[in-house]
Amino acid sequence: MLLLILVSFLWAFSFGLIKNALAGVDANFIAAFRLWVAFAVLLPFLRLKGMPRCTAFRLALAGAFQFGLMYLAYNYAFHYLQSYEVALFTIFTPLYVTLVNDALQRRLNGLHLLTAALAVVGTGIARGGGLLSGGDLWGFLLVQASNLCFAFGQVYYVRLMKDAPGVTSRQVFGVLYLGGALVAGASAAVFTPWGQLSLSTAQWGTLLYLGAVASGLGFFLWNMGARQVNTGALAIFNDLKIPLAVAVSLVVFGEQASLPHLLLGGAIVLGALGINEWGVRRVRVPAEL
Repeated sequence: MLLLILVSFLWAFSFGLIKNALAGVDANFIAAFRLWVAFAVLLPFLRLKGMPRCTAFRLALAGAFQFGLMYLAYNYAFHYLQSYEVALFTIFTPLYVTLVNDALQRRLNGLHLLTAALAVVGTGIARGGGLLSGGDLWGFLLVQASNLCFAFGQVYYVRLMKDAPGVTSRQVFGVLYLGGALVAGASAAVFTPWGQLSLSTAQWGTLLYLGAVASGLGFFLWNMGARQVNTGALAIFNDLKIPLAVAVSLVVFGEQASLPHLLLGGAIVLGALGINEWGVRRVRVPAEL
């Protein structure tokens, strides 16, 4: 449990660092650099001996969605939103996991759609009660695209691992980061204005922290901690980073928000997640999804 708490704090600071310390740095470059560093951290644990090429390719494809496309959309969202808003909008991920799982199984669950709609209402209240428009709307949509990519990658990865008995996440997780790094790297090669790229020492240090510690070490420690707790505790810790990130953004990075709206909207979103979790358990969706 201590490992999960530690990683939650590591991730809570990532939102504010990207918005503030990396302000003005190209989103494609941030995603690519972070993923290549994370891949380098996990490279010593990579074990592909005996793995079919098609399995390795599918793992890389899962990583292309779960990390590559996810980080690209996620980083672009900071151009339009405060860091606490990005953190708040990521709370939809568990809902998307169940919806993606339903879609792949070719079924439609009305309860999951209802909780998703309820979460949207709660999020609107949390950010001040107004309708999203202009840049705010673009930021919201980018975070949802990020959430969907992350959810699809998770579901697809779990399905792949079920067909690879005896293979641990630590042995193959580097392949996922490689898939993500290739996608983000290709995007950076095309869209990053390399001639205008100029980073300070502090910004290079922030990028190294995000890649090596928050992503590389963070996911490694998270997988270790996840095996030490039950499913209920793991579900709670999956969302712990969100209130922590909101608190860090407001207290440490000095962002402004309406606290009453934030608390009320957050309570509605948490209620939606609780209903969603009840629905998942009721239909016995596999716990790892």
